[in-house]
Amino acid sequence: MSARLRRVLIAALCGVLLWQVWQHVARGARAAPVASLTPAPPDELQLGRLQLKPCTIGQRRTGVPTLAAYCTRFTVPEDWGAPRGRQIDLKVAVLGASSAAPEPDPVVFLDGGPGGAASEDFPGIAPAFELLRRRHRVLLLDQRGTGGSNPLGCQDSEQGPSGRAATVAPAAEATRRDLSTQSERLRACVLRLAAHAAPQFYTTSVAVRDLEALRAALGGPRLNLLGISYGTRVAQQYAHRYPQAVRTVVLDSAVPNDLALGAEQARNLEDALRALAGRCRAVADCARAYGDPYALLQRVQARLRAQPQTLTLRDPYTFAPAERQVDAAQLAQLVRFYAYNPLTAALIPYVLREAEAGRYAPLLGQTQLVVGELADHLDNGMALSVICTEDVDLLRARPQDADTLLGNDLLENLQSACRIWPHGGRPADFHEPLRSDLPVLLLAGENDPVTPPRYALAIARALSHARVLTLRGQGHGLVGVGCVPRLLEEFVRRADAAALDVQCLQQLGSTPAFLDANGAGP
Repeated sequence: MSARLRRVLIAALCGVLLWQVWQHVARGARAAPVASLTPAPPDELQLGRLQLKPCTIGQRRTGVPTLAAYCTRFTVPEDWGAPRGRQIDLKVAVLGASSAAPEPDPVVFLDGGPGGAASEDFPGIAPAFELLRRRHRVLLLDQRGTGGSNPLGCQDSEQGPSGRAATVAPAAEATRRDLSTQSERLRACVLRLAAHAAPQFYTTSVAVRDLEALRAALGGPRLNLLGISYGTRVAQQYAHRYPQAVRTVVLDSAVPNDLALGAEQARNLEDALRALAGRCRAVADCARAYGDPYALLQRVQARLRAQPQTLTLRDPYTFAPAERQVDAAQLAQLVRFYAYNPLTAALIPYVLREAEAGRYAPLLGQTQLVVGELADHLDNGMALSVICTEDVDLLRARPQDADTLLGNDLLENLQSACRIWPHGGRPADFHEPLRSDLPVLLLAGENDPVTPPRYALAIARALSHARVLTLRGQGHGLVGVGCVPRLLEEFVRRADAAALDVQCLQQLGSTPAFLDANGAGP
């Protein structure tokens, strides 16, 4: 797979993973740790017919602590239509509850991306689940094609930012290649995967069937689904296919079923950046420091389009100096990463002003930590299996997006890749709205550049017991913001979104822009 394609895919489709990287560094109020009510954990955990053993989940060398859990392998047919054919192992992890008698209905975390592995990414958001874990176990299933579940990764000879082998060249170091080279690398990847995987069977619908098989193996408990970003697509598809298996649903930064992934990525980012610029212009100190931040962005983009820049930075893992290049495409990617979260979005005017002055180090300072972490967390083969099957035929270039920061590059690259990548069929009703009387809580960030609040409102219109909470000044991925962990625990406990007292959310608001490296001022 080409480095340029990976760059565009990561930039467009992997919002939730960014905030998982920085969540452990700076976040709002955390749920207080819960004292254990049980003795030392047993050596094994028996749930239904599955026997799980102690394990550690997460990823090392990411700055996020790993967690103790119970793990096992769960075997399923790669092709559910041919159950006697090739079998694949899926990684399952369970985090125990602090109660000596947990509730029978676990909370299931459905990861974003597509391409995130639940057992690797969950530690980054674990504090948001501490109150839930008083009474409920947390169930993690690495979606097929990710993490420990037969991942669809092709190892290149290039190295990641920390010297680790990457599935493709990391975005921060990517160079442009012509389409013929991209196609050759993609075909080579498919050939390498053939020995252990048929990518056409690594889609959302097949993953939903895996989860239902796992539920049956666990003894058939009802599930509390909690999906973030792409994980909300999985949650909606599961709730549609198996409504009797679901107790509650939380959709954080939700994707409507009728949306083709990537269709509105340029528009949504553009709206978020123009709103950010408007907030700056409305504050005297910010307007004085930056004028119009959007015009500033356009000037920096034009300069990098004309002349990409190279500078030397130290690797955040090895501290060894290395040359890094930034061009207009990488600028778009980086600004989008910054926009996901209010804390990093507040840096955008400052890093752009520094870049215009020829100082690109502040802009690139997060690249190795953010883009490098994303490269380690994502599996783009699985993302292609999902998008090529479920979305690409619905994607159309939008002329009005041509002059936006992201433009139509994503659509063009996806269409090119999907002419090569194997993909299957989707159910006829796949893109129909979820219609249900299940209790559903939707979380939307006011300034989300990926899944804006209108998405959550559209989903809720087809649900009879849904409530949308729009969080002022917030971005993408909200389970750990402010009092949200407490609201999640109450919602899952009572299965009633309408009864939630959400006054605590009024404390949230926009983060003022940095005026210099020290912050927003005295």
